[in-house]
Amino acid sequence: MSRLHVVSGKGGTGKTTVAAALALALATEGRRTLLVEVEGRQGIAQVFETEALPYEERKIAVAPGPGGGDVYALAIDAERALLDYLQMFYKLGGAGRALKKLGAIDFATTIAPGLRDVLLTGKACEAVRRKDKRGRYVYDAVVMDAPPTGRITRFLNVNDEVAGLAKIGPIHNQAQAVMRVLKSPETAVHLVTLLEEMPVQETVDGVAELRAAGLPVGGVVINMTRPEVLDNGEVDIAANGARTGIAEALAGAGLGGGRRGAAGVAWADRLIDPLLEEAREHAQRVGLERAEHAELAGLGLPTYELELLPEGVDLAGLYRLARDLRKQGPI
Repeated sequence: MSRLHVVSGKGGTGKTTVAAALALALATEGRRTLLVEVEGRQGIAQVFETEALPYEERKIAVAPGPGGGDVYALAIDAERALLDYLQMFYKLGGAGRALKKLGAIDFATTIAPGLRDVLLTGKACEAVRRKDKRGRYVYDAVVMDAPPTGRITRFLNVNDEVAGLAKIGPIHNQAQAVMRVLKSPETAVHLVTLLEEMPVQETVDGVAELRAAGLPVGGVVINMTRPEVLDNGEVDIAANGARTGIAEALAGAGLGGGRRGAAGVAWADRLIDPLLEEAREHAQRVGLERAEHAELAGLGLPTYELELLPEGVDLAGLYRLARDLRKQGPI
C-alpha cells in the first residue's frame, strides 16, 4: 500500500498550499503522487494556476530537481463518487443516472452525512490501494487536502459515522475498508498552523481528538513563519525601550550630532520614537511566537517550518516551499 498523507488545519493557515507543496516534495526521484481535494473549492487548481480540476486524475506538475516525479490531482465530487459506488456494488448502469436526475443522490448524502464522508475518503483510499497490471502501486503517495481541524476527526472516523446507518452490507464493508487504510501505519494526519493563539490551540485540540479516536497523527507544519530580526539581547533592549542605546547607534551611523532638519530637531531624535515603537511591537510578537512554539513542542510531534513569502504564493513560491519541506527531512 502506498502512503496516505492527510493535511488539515484551521482556516486561513494555508493548508491547501502546504498540501500542494507536500505533494511536490514527495514526488522526487521518479515517484508519483496524487493530490486529492474533497471540499469542492478548487483550491488545488488555484494554487497550481491551472483550470478547474475534473472528476478524474490529471497530471498537473513535475517535481523540481533531478529525476523529479509527477504530481497528479483529483477533485473528488461526492455525487460522482456515489454513482461510482452504486455501479461498483449494485451495477445500476442507467438507473444510477436516473437517480441523479431525480435528486436521489443529494437526498441520500443529506440525510446520511456520514455516507458522504465514506464516499470522499473511500475514493482517496482506493487510490492508495490501487495497483497497475504489473502489481505495483500506481502512486507512491497520496496527499489529501482535508477539511479544517475542527472537523477532521469526524470526517476521518467514518466507521462511527455510518454505524447507525448500516450494520452490514456494502456500505458497512466500505467503511471498514476505509478505516483499515486510515488507521494503518502508512497513514499520517498532518496539521498546519500559524504561531498564533487560536490556530495553535485548535492544533492542540485536534491532536488530542485524533489520538483519542486512534487515528495516526503525523507532524505539525508551522506555516508563514517570519524571521527574528533582533537577537535575544536586542529583543530585551527593544522591549525596555532603551533610547540612549538607539540614539548612540543612530549617531554612529551619521544621523545624529549636529545634523539637523528644517525644524531644528536632530535627525536622530526624530527617528527614535518610531523605531522604538516598531522594536517594541517586534519584541512583543517574538515573545508571543516563542510561547506558541513551546506549546507546539509539548505535543511531542515532528515539526516543520515554512517561511512567509512576502510576495505571496505563486507557482514559483510553491516550488520553493516544496524544496524547504524536502530539506527538513522525511514527512
